[in-house]
Amino acid sequence: MTAAARPVPASLPKDRTPLDRLSLLVDLASLIPREIDLDALLETACERLAVAMHADRATLWLVDAERGDLFTRVAVLPEVPSLRQPLGKGIAGTVAQTGAPLRVDDAHRDSRFDPTAEERTGYRVTTMLAAPVREHPDAPVRGVVQVLNRERGVFDDEDERYLVALALQLGHILSLTTLRAKDATSPGVVLRGPFNRIVGTSAAMESVYERIAISAKTDATVLLRGETGTGKSLLARAVHVNSSRQAAPFVTVDCTTLPGPLALSELFGHERGAFTGADRRVRGKVELAQGGTLFLDEIGDLPLESQQKLLRFLQDREFERVGGRETLRADVRVICATHRGLETAVADGTFREDLYYRIRVVEIDVPPLRARGAEEVERLALHFLDLYARRYGRPGTTLSDAAKRKLAGHSFRGNVRELEHWIESAVVLANGGPVLPSHFPLDRLAGRGSGEREEAGFTASLTATLDELSRAYVSAVVAACEGNQSEAARVLGVGRNTVARILKRGAPEA
Repeated sequence: MTAAARPVPASLPKDRTPLDRLSLLVDLASLIPREIDLDALLETACERLAVAMHADRATLWLVDAERGDLFTRVAVLPEVPSLRQPLGKGIAGTVAQTGAPLRVDDAHRDSRFDPTAEERTGYRVTTMLAAPVREHPDAPVRGVVQVLNRERGVFDDEDERYLVALALQLGHILSLTTLRAKDATSPGVVLRGPFNRIVGTSAAMESVYERIAISAKTDATVLLRGETGTGKSLLARAVHVNSSRQAAPFVTVDCTTLPGPLALSELFGHERGAFTGADRRVRGKVELAQGGTLFLDEIGDLPLESQQKLLRFLQDREFERVGGRETLRADVRVICATHRGLETAVADGTFREDLYYRIRVVEIDVPPLRARGAEEVERLALHFLDLYARRYGRPGTTLSDAAKRKLAGHSFRGNVRELEHWIESAVVLANGGPVLPSHFPLDRLAGRGSGEREEAGFTASLTATLDELSRAYVSAVVAACEGNQSEAARVLGVGRNTVARILKRGAPEA
């Protein structure tokens, strides 16, 4: 997505009027908890910064922790989508390498100036001011923010003090997004995905991101499909946050919690006296989402008697409250999600076929974690490790190589949600030290319905005796429990002495 194509966050309006410089930081901070398109967020920040600094342009260079150079994650560069530059080369490269701000009154007379970007863009630079981006003055450099061509004269001492202070705040803000450092001691940042709070750069997620970006530009109904725990609700929020409706409500309805008689009231509200206990008028979730987005999670579980009313709303955006006669309208965008096979539900008669076609205008298939690759599992694990280490005050927590191998070998039937639970539990148990395989929860659901335990790595031969199979299975469970026979006994539902005897004699206890 090029800079020109990105939506501008509504809470960071573009204008060319004098701005309070502090408001820029306040507005940026307000977007951190949201699934905003990082390019859109940072691009708009640069536009606002250029206005606040009375400059023609502003650019944010980031240090690529994996490649070791600078790249324009975002810049007001209509001529090219992005630029890269070695550390130590050019004004930005010098600031990134030295960690000191630079003020240049005549770029072409400064020996540190590199004209490469100028040659690529055709944009001529005269005055420049650049400052290092980092969380605090002693932290490694994460990037460089620079402003170009002051509208009148040259940048002064006050401009430099402000940009240095802003760069520190920007570094802190970046540390709260998914575009953050690889670790506390290494320079640079790691790109973990195009949307804040959504981690993933695997090929399996590329089409998901592409469809989110496309659908966010329209009001089309979206259907997110995928297994439980894949992050469908987070992706639904990303569609909303990056749309023109982002400043309006995002209202969630969990269809699994709607009993048939109350589903219509929950969705469309009710009038006083509509039923026993209805002592006042109540607005439904549709009305509460006015101007924004209504997210129907697990749409496949919506009671059949409510589906006709929902279909009418999707077609005409009209509805009546339960017990009411007045036809109301609501300007609401609808996003649905399901882990169920809706086609089977249609065939069974539990889901309306006409509603099925109505909700899948834009269909987004969210891949399970096992389809995203071992690198993605590790990337997500490190993200959650950082998140919970901060939350529980365990900054020294790391992921051991053995723990990484354990994660790579697990299928994560619970997907990202299960992985997050594993890491949170491990951070607590590691107590500030390295996370070991023994800190992960035992997979007590492994093999349910499949006849095997993945963690145990158990294999069987049809020619083996029962005694041999018993010993092999118990040995595999003990190995999965990191050699802890007591824990293996709890998993197997037998006494520890039984486990010991099976391992020693090769036969089960009589």
